[in-house]
Amino acid sequence: MNILEELNTLLTAIPIPVETGVFSGLASDEYVVILPLSDVFEVHADNRPGFDVQEARISLFSKSNYLERKRQITAALLNDDFTVTERRYIGHEDDTGYHHYAIDVAKNYGMEE
Repeated sequence: MNILEELNTLLTAIPIPVETGVFSGLASDEYVVILPLSDVFEVHADNRPGFDVQEARISLFSKSNYLERKRQITAALLNDDFTVTERRYIGHEDDTGYHHYAIDVAKNYGMEE
């Protein structure tokens, strides 16, 4: 499994509409877009990493009060062993009416032998 699959499953269960990369359908009043950020191998003495650290950004778009949904998503992430690396209000998009809030997460995945 990878971070995009896990986040998609987790967020769909909340439930909230989820897309990866860009929202392709008609946007509802609230939805999230998941963007992959990085895949990093931690450096080890034998140059053979044991873990793949994957990072992604969850962009929450909401036309109403986003604070409760932010708390709900954060709690679900922490309960599913994600590391929340940053949360940031990006701003209000005046042309669309959406509040944009970003939650950056990371998760370690063991390397398959």
